[in-house]
Amino acid sequence: MDSNALGRIVREERKAQGLRQQELAAACGVGVRFIVDLEAGKPTLQLGKALQVLATLGCDVSIATPARIK
Repeated sequence: MDSNALGRIVREERKAQGLRQQELAAACGVGVRFIVDLEAGKPTLQLGKALQVLATLGCDVSIATPARIK
């Protein structure tokens, strides 16, 4: 996954929930510009804020670590 894919997920989920960017920003406690940049795939955004947006949308985030050779 890259920043563009994450942005697409956020945009699609926001729209599926019938939210405008302004409404999502207010619900997350971030600025509208942050939502715009996140949806556009800006790669240098703050991780904590991006995770807050995902949580507000009800998205679950998981990390798969590589299998370790013993």
